[in-house]
Order: sequence, then structure tokens, then C-alpha cells
Amino acid sequence: MRTMDDYEMDPAEQEYWLAQVARLVDELDPVPSGLVERAQFAIDLEDIDAEVELEAARWADQRPLAGVRGGAPGTITFFVGDLTVMVNVTRTGEKQRIDGWLVPAGEHGVEVRVADHGSTATTADEGGRFVLTEVPRGTTQILVRMNGGKPRTVVTPTVEL
Repeated sequence: MRTMDDYEMDPAEQEYWLAQVARLVDELDPVPSGLVERAQFAIDLEDIDAEVELEAARWADQRPLAGVRGGAPGTITFFVGDLTVMVNVTRTGEKQRIDGWLVPAGEHGVEVRVADHGSTATTADEGGRFVLTEVPRGTTQILVRMNGGKPRTVVTPTVEL
């Protein structure tokens, strides 16, 4: 494959054409608004203890989350290894209520992080059920701190709620 160095061009001309390509890329395929901030939020887990194993959960269903990204949030399921996290999101005015269930059940710590709003934490009951009310809307991530056995923290992908 040939590169720009294979062509005889003076540096000023090369700079001009590179600037034109950069302009075209920015015009035809711009970086989505807020992408950098969402990525920084997703990886900013500085409060997690370095001694605890951190695992990233995945979507249980690979279909687009039209119900979540659209006007009415709904049920979302994540899984990693032996843990399944299912949450149901209900709008309550300007905020939302998150009802969740963990399998395997247990009194595991649950934290919901919302970009620019901090986090809200609770503990699931022995049946694995948890409820968080008055959760702000926005870029959201759920952390589950598993109790029993080897301590580990599971982090869900970020989702816009």
C-alpha cells in the first residue's frame, strides 16, 4: 500500500491535504456528542478497592435497547459468569425508580452510578431483590459487590436511562 510519503509533495502541500482529509472525516463522521465524557465515566472506577476482582458484565440480549433509549425505560438484563443482574426502570417524574434482582440471590451491595450525579447504594435482600428510588436520569452504570467466597465487584456496561 502506498503512503503519502511515496508521492513527491512538499511538506506544506502534505499538510494541506491531511487537513482536508481531517475536515472531511469531522464533517461526514463526527465524534458523537458526549462520547468522551461517557467513556471517561464508564472507566472512572477509582473508588473500587484494588484488592477486589473486577468483572465487566455483558448485555444478556444483543438486540438494540429501543425501550431504554426511547421514551420509556423498561427491563434490562446483564450477566457475567454465574451472576445475572436484571433491572426494571420506571420513570417517576424527573427521576426514576430502579427495581432489581440478582441471581444467585444474596445480600450483595448494589451501587448505581449516574454521570454528573454521583451514586446511590443499597444492599439486596436475601432473595437478591433491591430497590433504589429517586435515581437521577442520565448515563448510568450498576456495580454489584458480591459477598461470600472470593470478593468481587461486577460492573455493568453504561446505559442511558
